[in-house]
Amino acid sequence: MRSSLRKLVESYKEGASLAEACAPPAAWYTDPRIFELEQRTVFCRSWQTVGRADQVRERGQYITAEITGEPILVVRGGDDVLRGFFNVCRHKGAAIMTEREGRTQNLRCPYHGWTYSLEGELKGTPDFAGVRNFDPSANGLVPCQTALWQNWLFVKVETHGPSLERFLGADLTGRIHKSGIENLRWLERRSYTLNCNWKVFVDNYLDGGYHVPHLHRELNSVLDYSQYTIETGERFCLQSSPIVNDRGDSDTAAVRRGDRALYFWIYPNFMINWCEGAMDTNLVIPRGIDRTEVIFDFYFETISEQAREQNLASIAVSERIQAEDVAICESVKRGLASRAYKPGRLSVRREAGEHLFHKLLYADLKAGME
Repeated sequence: MRSSLRKLVESYKEGASLAEACAPPAAWYTDPRIFELEQRTVFCRSWQTVGRADQVRERGQYITAEITGEPILVVRGGDDVLRGFFNVCRHKGAAIMTEREGRTQNLRCPYHGWTYSLEGELKGTPDFAGVRNFDPSANGLVPCQTALWQNWLFVKVETHGPSLERFLGADLTGRIHKSGIENLRWLERRSYTLNCNWKVFVDNYLDGGYHVPHLHRELNSVLDYSQYTIETGERFCLQSSPIVNDRGDSDTAAVRRGDRALYFWIYPNFMINWCEGAMDTNLVIPRGIDRTEVIFDFYFETISEQAREQNLASIAVSERIQAEDVAICESVKRGLASRAYKPGRLSVRREAGEHLFHKLLYADLKAGME
């Protein structure tokens, strides 16, 4: 007989210190009820990355996205104000803008031609003469919270909760500023599908480099694993390692340069991986209880044709690392379903980031049942 959802959530020992902590129960990764609860809490209540600032820099530029099944539209208005809306026509619910991004003078639904201004006001309703007690001003697009931070555009589906600035915290913002990522330019996007729960991928990312010497030997050859550091904030983790350029795999050393590599994680599903002159971001999107999409965006200091070969070599190294992560995450997924698995203990030296992740998850899941 299955445990109740409340019992399943509360089986996690929230008050345990890192020295006493275990991973969450396997059912957190395999039970559809947990997955559904996460959609309503973890993802609807957090700020989610949906695009880049340069995609909506000019008036009329827009992007569309989806957050837990909710269609989202973000557009730069004629008044130069950035706004977010649910991409849902007020007539019959069709998506108003159907392209991933673009530029437009107005927002026109392709179904019946209802037209909205860039500011979300209903301006046109074809063949609607004779309809009584209908107020166009009360039928504009439904807004959602939108904010810019660094080079990224964030949206929050639910209206209550902290602002983006409060959600991220001053500590994270200060550390990001020091890295100089604002000088990097976007080059391209690649997407990967994993047959595992989204939290398996996040756990793997947050294990403080624990798996790097064993799984990513070429990457490990240019990192000083013994000096790897882990710092946690309210809703972020920063992992960092010195880079050693005079040893190790030559292909990796050629594209992982500088003094240190920085790995930022922002709750619940956004990562920023930086080294001198290059950065990639990872957006982890749950597509099902055991299916995850990870979207990589690659940024470089120079994206000229002369730098293309070097940039593609850097992406190739990232893809090799990702392939290694995909294989191990899918192995973990199979193991979590085994009767032999019991929640494992965490490394005090390495897994403080995972511990933070699990505590934040617990808080959101518990709040969703109240």
